[in-house]
Amino acid sequence: MIALIQRVTQARVTIDNEVAGAIGPGLLILLGVERQDDEQKAAKLCERVLAYRIFSDEQGKMNLNVRQSGGRVLVVSQFTLAVDTDRGLRPGFSRGAAPADARRLYDDFTDRCRQTGIRTETGRFGADMQVALVNDGPVTFWLQV
Repeated sequence: MIALIQRVTQARVTIDNEVAGAIGPGLLILLGVERQDDEQKAAKLCERVLAYRIFSDEQGKMNLNVRQSGGRVLVVSQFTLAVDTDRGLRPGFSRGAAPADARRLYDDFTDRCRQTGIRTETGRFGADMQVALVNDGPVTFWLQV
């Protein structure tokens, strides 16, 4: 399971010209689910993402996690993260989970985020989405379990 996380001052996801989810300061989490992923990996990645200290403390050092910073999260499914780019000029998606499995694990991940009490917004699994963000820093990390 892969999370591309970005520290943002704001982010939103739009579907058919309607805002499906929006946040102010916090994390935009692009989530990719691979074939071998399960609920245990979703739990581990969620815990790691939410605990990752990429927000500035009073001294300006990256020392706070999203909860400590008072931030929110926006989780967007992105199957293109589970890609094989080793050969050729066209991406291969054989590493990605089957749609039903990916949806179940995406829902599991977002439910876990909500259970922590952090305000959690989402896109819509499988939809054609437009994601807009203001990356703060820029600060972007690739986390994988």
